[in-house]
Amino acid sequence: MIVLGLVLLIIGFVLGFHILWTIGIILLVIGLTLWVLGAAGHAVGGRRHYW
Repeated sequence: MIVLGLVLLIIGFVLGFHILWTIGIILLVIGLTLWVLGAAGHAVGGRRHYW
């Protein structure tokens, strides 16, 4: 999810599509949040680790 967010950010910035930029930011934030929760030991989606 983090990689997809970064890809959408880059595509949205290069091509000028603001909707891709917005979706990329949202996916990046969600991915980083899930990653931090998983790294802290909290179960995310029924799993101990999220990666």
